[in-house]
Amino acid sequence: MLLAIDVGNTQTVFGLFEGPRLGEQFRVGTDRTHTGDELAVLLRAFVDLEALDGISLCSSVPPLVREYEAFAERWSGAELLVLGPGVSTGVPIRYDDPREVGPDRIANAVAARERHGAPAVVVDFGTSTNFDVVNAAGEFAGGVLAPGVEVSMDALFARAARLPRVPFVAPERVISQTTVAALQSGLVYGFAGQVDAIVGRITDELGVHGVPVVATGGLADLIAPHSQSITAVDQELTLHGLRIVWERNHA
Repeated sequence: MLLAIDVGNTQTVFGLFEGPRLGEQFRVGTDRTHTGDELAVLLRAFVDLEALDGISLCSSVPPLVREYEAFAERWSGAELLVLGPGVSTGVPIRYDDPREVGPDRIANAVAARERHGAPAVVVDFGTSTNFDVVNAAGEFAGGVLAPGVEVSMDALFARAARLPRVPFVAPERVISQTTVAALQSGLVYGFAGQVDAIVGRITDELGVHGVPVVATGGLADLIAPHSQSITAVDQELTLHGLRIVWERNHA
């Protein structure tokens, strides 16, 4: 059994694989202060640690990598693969300094090529909104980083005392007659428009239109139905990327 772990700045997602099939998955808040021992206590609530054959990890929080290494060594006995420089992914990285690319972005590119074909664009709605591009040759060609939905809304609420926090849901119409609905309209249609504009410029530069545009991340299901360019939502994308990288390093 393989445990795939995607440590984000806000949330951490875990997935258990039996071969290529993703079974259980669960999501918890990322705590940067967790020690390896505390991670063991957390994971024992969800996973039979003795049944693990391997752990595949990508982390946007570098200090937690060391704690997951300590957890794997002391509590699981399973080999840990940390996605990063020097790990074979099968996807060439066309970046001036490949070490700058977040490992979650690499995992997304790997899975997008295998699950959706190339070329493709991944839109990952996380703490930041990441646009990751796989070109026709199957290479990671770079991308775009934009402020995330929740970060942007938190900044707005913090700077505008009269604006209330609102549920992240789509309003019934664009033109709104209440402050709550107006904020929801700006959130949903504003970010959907951002996606469409950026994807349009990406495909213009690629010189190929009609490419798969795959949304993933916490708010993908909210924004995707209102975007004209997103063609699929794949909430398992990053976890499958971690599985594929594990398999390529244990063939």
